[in-house]
Amino acid sequence: MKQSFYRIFFLGFGICSFGVSWSQKDSTGKGAIDITSTFKPVLKQAAKINFNATPPAPDTAKSKLKYDIPDQNLLFAYQPGSLKPLALSMDTAGKFDNNSYVKIGFGSLRTPYAQAGISFGDGKTAGLNIYAKHVASESKREFQKFSNTDVKLSGFFTSGNNLEWNASIAMLQDKTYKYGFLPATLSFPTDSLKQNFQTVAGRLALHNINKTAFGLTYSPEVKIDVFSDNLKNTESNTVLSLPLQKTVGKVFAVNLGITFDLTRLSPKGKTAALDNTMYYLSPSLYFKTPKINGQVGIRPSWDNGKFKMFPNVLADILTPDKRFTFQLGWTGYVRKTTYQYLASQNPWLWLPSTLKNTWVEERFAGFKGSVGSHFSYSAKVAYNKLSNQPLFINDTTSGYGGKSFRVVNEPEMKVVNFGGQLGYAIHEKFSIITDLAFNQYTLKANAEPWGFSSLEFNTAMRLQIIKDLWLKGDLFAWNGRHYMKKDGSPGKLPGATDLNAGLEFKITKSLNLWTQFNNIFNKEYQRWNQYPVYGFNFVGGIVFSFDQKN
Repeated sequence: MKQSFYRIFFLGFGICSFGVSWSQKDSTGKGAIDITSTFKPVLKQAAKINFNATPPAPDTAKSKLKYDIPDQNLLFAYQPGSLKPLALSMDTAGKFDNNSYVKIGFGSLRTPYAQAGISFGDGKTAGLNIYAKHVASESKREFQKFSNTDVKLSGFFTSGNNLEWNASIAMLQDKTYKYGFLPATLSFPTDSLKQNFQTVAGRLALHNINKTAFGLTYSPEVKIDVFSDNLKNTESNTVLSLPLQKTVGKVFAVNLGITFDLTRLSPKGKTAALDNTMYYLSPSLYFKTPKINGQVGIRPSWDNGKFKMFPNVLADILTPDKRFTFQLGWTGYVRKTTYQYLASQNPWLWLPSTLKNTWVEERFAGFKGSVGSHFSYSAKVAYNKLSNQPLFINDTTSGYGGKSFRVVNEPEMKVVNFGGQLGYAIHEKFSIITDLAFNQYTLKANAEPWGFSSLEFNTAMRLQIIKDLWLKGDLFAWNGRHYMKKDGSPGKLPGATDLNAGLEFKITKSLNLWTQFNNIFNKEYQRWNQYPVYGFNFVGGIVFSFDQKN
């Protein structure tokens, strides 16, 4: 009984306690449990995988390098065999390396000969070249004499980092006489036979040494010539050239050149001067690849107000070893006709009354190449068309004896041309080069190409016989030129062959002896009708060479 009473008592007390706690619960309707703890879970850092690069295995194989080494024979057939002052025709436009010379002599036709070339400067940043020459001859034939004097100063200097200036001034005087009158018994005052020409020429040019950052190459140039004769006839020629080329990548280049050519001939005693103005543009595209080098363009030209469009297409097709090149071309241009140009072709002419420029259009195909290290060759066939080509005919007017030439213009001359060249050279010891040219003419107004020859053959040889002895020889052969007889019928001069030879040998380090023999066959042939050349003659002297550096 007593234990049951205690059970009932504790049970009732527990029920009462639960009811009191329930009645005191938050009645706001929001229950919450707050848990306070200082434990913060942290994940263990994962282990990283390290990738270590394996070094490459050493390459023990030898690289196969391919080299394209050009031919080391630097003496091409186009160069003379000897590099001595006598054997070389001095290039007055080139730069000296402070090597200078003086060459003097005397010949059988009362021929004084003097020539000198002197240079100053370092040859890299600045330089001045002085060139002078005088030669004269006189034969037993009355009035068959001439003299030629030429003096030229040319210099250059660099300014900034990429500019080079070039300038030159020259004076040239040619004196001769109109000795070709027939019959020889005719008599003329000396002053009426004298034919003297003087030229004062100047040139100024500028070009960039390396291409600009935009791939541009420019070389503006201006040339002025003042030409006159002993009769006070004067002509001025001015040429302004503005070429500009832009390189596009490694293959292409674009040319945008323009040229102005102005001529004014002022005859003595005439108020009206002859003006001859010509200018042209030359836009073209150049491209260069290992197999093909080409140029595609046009040349729009204005000749005294007349417009003419010329083509300008050239191509070189090369073999992989570059020993053979096939050439194609179709090009045209205006060749300026001036009193100065005509006198350089025939010094015994009358003053021209008109100046008509020649329009030249050429179509050609050919090839060139080399065999081995010493032999070279080239050949070309062409079809050319020339408009207003000047021709020369003897003035057979009564009393003049045909001693002077008149200039006539052929309105349309077509020429089929074949040319070839063979060369052989062995270093500086031996070289020989042979040229052959054949021309077939078709004319519209004139019966023959007066003053022209249809066949010419030339050979030049240079030989070093021993260490200090050099021999040179030149052979010329051609068929006769066409001329007009006094009755107007065509004639043809006989062909001719001319052989010249020269020797030069060293006697001291700076002194050489030289001699030259001309017209060894002693043939008094005629290149121009009624004007025979000199017979056999010789000239000899010494050459003193020196170097300003020493």
